[in-house]
Amino acid sequence: MTVLTHAASGWTIGTGKPLSVIAGLNVLEDEGLALEIGSELKRICGQLGLPYVFKASFDKANRSSIKSYRGPGMEAGLKTLASVKAKLGVPICADLHESAQAEPVAEVVDIVQIPAFLCRQTDLVVATARATAAACGIVQVKKAQFIAPWDTKNIVSKIGEAADVGVILCERGSSFGYNNLVVDMLGIPEMQKLGCPVTIDATHAVQLPGADPRTAGASTGGRRDGVAIIAKAAIASGADGVFLEFHTDPDKALCDGPSCLPITDAEGLLTTLKALHEVVSA
Repeated sequence: MTVLTHAASGWTIGTGKPLSVIAGLNVLEDEGLALEIGSELKRICGQLGLPYVFKASFDKANRSSIKSYRGPGMEAGLKTLASVKAKLGVPICADLHESAQAEPVAEVVDIVQIPAFLCRQTDLVVATARATAAACGIVQVKKAQFIAPWDTKNIVSKIGEAADVGVILCERGSSFGYNNLVVDMLGIPEMQKLGCPVTIDATHAVQLPGADPRTAGASTGGRRDGVAIIAKAAIASGADGVFLEFHTDPDKALCDGPSCLPITDAEGLLTTLKALHEVVSA
């Protein structure tokens, strides 16, 4: 059995536990929107008995265009995340991009996320592992689009050699030809064999990198209708948790709008995913 528990909040993920939910915004736009999304997701997860973590990025460092919105930055973003954490009383998940960010991020963020494109950057992985362990947090690593599921063992080994800290692996699709990603559901049990809980990032799995017709390829497109399909398939395949991004008006979202869902879809989708998870777990 593989179970992780966040010491401060009691949030759990893993074998025999309820479906874990990491959900929120793609990127911080303002505190009001973060609280609106987070409050609704907390309400739904509380009603369904699902462990909930609020997610939002303070910086999207890999945008397709230099003109694209990246977020408020680390200093302002961490202040907002700390405020959301205090007001909602839920743990927080956010990603980082540079080794120097590890300590300040781990002081606020409970689940520190290593982005897919950076998951093999040894200095970042080691710094994140040590800072997160010192803060009694959990590290979530997104599997890169260019590596096989079983090759995440090297990332898990790096983290284990650097620090004693819980690790979640996150499936988010593999590059397949041009401007497309494909999720191999057989990869979920393969990564679980490494002794880590596995989540599905159903939002980014439906991205069409560099293929947003609205900007002539200057931003990433997406297939919003596929989010629920990917999420349901992954939970049916044994995933321990789901990673989702919502917005009050996805078409006006400042980042990855084509891939995120309207917040009004959250209750129905999470209700279905809970039922699927219970069937699979039984």
